[in-house]
Amino acid sequence: MSEFRLRSVAVAAYAPATLFGLAEGSMMPVIALSALDRGASTAIAALVGSLLGIGSIVTNIPSGILATRIGERKSMLVAAVITVIGLSFCLVNLGHGVWSLLVYGFGTLLIGAASSVYSLARQSYLTEMVPPHMRARALSTLGGTLRVGMFLGPFLGAGAMQFWGLPGAYYVSLAAIVAAGAIVFRVPDLAMSDEHKAAALQVTSWGILKRYWRVFLTLGTGIVLLSAIRQTRQVVIPLWAAHIGLSPTSDSIIFGLAGGIDALTFYPAGKVMDLYGRRWVAVPCVIIIGVSFVLMPFTRSALTLGCTAMLMGFGNGIGSGIVMTLGADISPSIGRPTFLGIWRELADAGTGIGPVVLSAVAALAGLGSGIIVSGAVGFAAAAALWAWIPKHPPPAEGRGNGQARTARQHIHSLRRELPGYV
Repeated sequence: MSEFRLRSVAVAAYAPATLFGLAEGSMMPVIALSALDRGASTAIAALVGSLLGIGSIVTNIPSGILATRIGERKSMLVAAVITVIGLSFCLVNLGHGVWSLLVYGFGTLLIGAASSVYSLARQSYLTEMVPPHMRARALSTLGGTLRVGMFLGPFLGAGAMQFWGLPGAYYVSLAAIVAAGAIVFRVPDLAMSDEHKAAALQVTSWGILKRYWRVFLTLGTGIVLLSAIRQTRQVVIPLWAAHIGLSPTSDSIIFGLAGGIDALTFYPAGKVMDLYGRRWVAVPCVIIIGVSFVLMPFTRSALTLGCTAMLMGFGNGIGSGIVMTLGADISPSIGRPTFLGIWRELADAGTGIGPVVLSAVAALAGLGSGIIVSGAVGFAAAAALWAWIPKHPPPAEGRGNGQARTARQHIHSLRRELPGYV
């Protein structure tokens, strides 16, 4: 058997991911500006900016159900169509007023929902395509290509805005999404036997929760904590830079340097995970981020803050794809997208909780104390991940040999464990 190579799935998996990231990166910097242009106050503009995340949170579980029912490739196509519709709403400008804001907000919400559908479907698709011994490298690279797209998007959007104003950023997003949809359209469907399809139709979110509640309660807690500190890192750098009196330009340079370090480490980290296990990347990832948080309140210059931010970027970079990899490891072949939808909900919960913890402690005891407490969240995440990440990931259940047997076993176990689940 010839050795599997990641470049064999580059077009099918990584090109659309890069383009989706580029589309999101192009529009994100102008969401608040577009809301203000339609007459929103600063507070309302901030609320509109949060609709991307809200759209993702409310559709994670439905996204899993959709991908389980119609398959990953079709789900990605659905996501592309919904994104195009959402961007079209964003381009409608009815002037200053409530209706204009409502139309724009609805478009933003649709884009957030489509992002959830696409992200989950591409993760499940790649998990099925790649052999287990290369899974971490594949998913780390997936996370890395998305970051590359997010990095390039704002620059292309800025260039387009020189010609078309604010709508230019959305034109770039539209072009990227249409290109991504065209690639996905030409990608072959994953092989699926009739028995696999029959078993998938019986999967529900409640059934997955009943079967895997211990995993969600234990390892899921580690994912919540991991996601919390990773999201908080995006807030603390600009906040502390302003606190010590650095200019916005210095802040942007520091943030960019941290992002550069972050983007350079995804593939080596994936290789370490594949060769030595998930713990040897997941635990150092959150420990390094936690240490960088604890060090940050002691920085007093652009140089020291820059070094700390780059340490933070390195810690986050080596953890590229870790949430997807752990979810893929423990997810069942039958109903994998539904499982991953719940898994993503846990990660999104952490994303929402992290900045809230920072804000609450900072309000009570000052920004420095808030940053240190947020760092402690990283150490708690390290303990949880060390305790609950399996030493040896279970072998993946593929859709190839033995698929029919796996589907039959799944149906029988559902009927045995969940009598009403038929």
